[in-house]
Amino acid sequence: MYKVKLLNNIKSKELDRLDSEKYTVSTEVDDPDAIMVRSAKLHEMEFGKDLLCIARAGAGVNNIPLERCAEGGIAVFNTPGANAQGVVELAICALLLSCRNIVDGVKWVKTVADQGDEVAGLVEKQKAQYGGPEIMGKTLGVIGLGAIGAKIANAANALGMKVLGYDPYLSEAAAKGLASDVVIANNLDTIYEGADFISLNLPYMETTRHFINKDTIAKMKNGVRIINMARAELVCDDGIIAALESGQVSCYVTDFPNGKTAGAKGVIPIPHLGASTPESEDNCVAMAANEIIEYIENGNIINSVNLPAAKLERSGNPRLCVIYKSDVNIVGKLMGVVSEHGGNIGDMLNANEKKFSHSYIMADLNAIPLDLEDAIKEIDGVARVRVIS
Repeated sequence: MYKVKLLNNIKSKELDRLDSEKYTVSTEVDDPDAIMVRSAKLHEMEFGKDLLCIARAGAGVNNIPLERCAEGGIAVFNTPGANAQGVVELAICALLLSCRNIVDGVKWVKTVADQGDEVAGLVEKQKAQYGGPEIMGKTLGVIGLGAIGAKIANAANALGMKVLGYDPYLSEAAAKGLASDVVIANNLDTIYEGADFISLNLPYMETTRHFINKDTIAKMKNGVRIINMARAELVCDDGIIAALESGQVSCYVTDFPNGKTAGAKGVIPIPHLGASTPESEDNCVAMAANEIIEYIENGNIINSVNLPAAKLERSGNPRLCVIYKSDVNIVGKLMGVVSEHGGNIGDMLNANEKKFSHSYIMADLNAIPLDLEDAIKEIDGVARVRVIS
């Protein structure tokens, strides 16, 4: 029986994908084989020797120590695109909120709600204070054209906006999925100089920290409106607050408010609602559950953020799975150890990608000789060995 530990009070009918005859799924299990998590920070958590994988029910993984997991032979998965529709719909809502002053208008109406029959007249007198421009015909700059950014670009295009997109890693397949009117910019300055609205849809990592700052804001149109449905750390708080005070930025809508931005003038702070739809939550759990099942039962790696993708059809024979450091060539040594122990390798896959520090081997053997696992563990560079019967 495999044990799956749930963090962040994950509840979904999609957890039923984890067959109760094979898996114990609970917030209370000790020494789990797998962890399913949303936003809980795992950097200080000690992982047991039985932990095989961590599945993040969402896209961002900055709450998980990826390299420490790789070194410990723990696969980390995310669920790209599973919550895309919920985030896209909130981003379109944010575009409208950023220019129509709806939030302040609604707050004001609440203050006169006790005026009875006079409310309608007061509204007519005050409504001009809460006006704002339409988005049709304006230019939206979308930075990052992944699963979410591409959908935002297409939705804005359908609403009559001019759309500029930028993504240095845009694949040919992703480009074909964009509306024909979406213009792909060759550089960020084209976005900064041409956009009335900017939507941030890129991952947070050390290289993208404070991606938007006083220097990049200085390149933007006066009065630009910035939408951040990705991560708080992408935007420098001091830079955006100063730009709001000067009028260089008209409005900043963020789904990740903090102590500096939550009460700042010109900021619309949304309480991290991007994926807070029942559909998004179910989609993320379903994908995370499937990733856990494929890895634990078959050794296949889908949507890992610290190991290369790997898929090998089962042959019916026992499967040997090895995680090893990419800078160490162990294939020859592995085959030699297997042969020395009387094993015979059938199908085999060696998966490696330059961006990952660790690589992955799956090999189907006619049988698993005695002490083979222990012998492979002794090979320099091996992080984990396991056998799937």
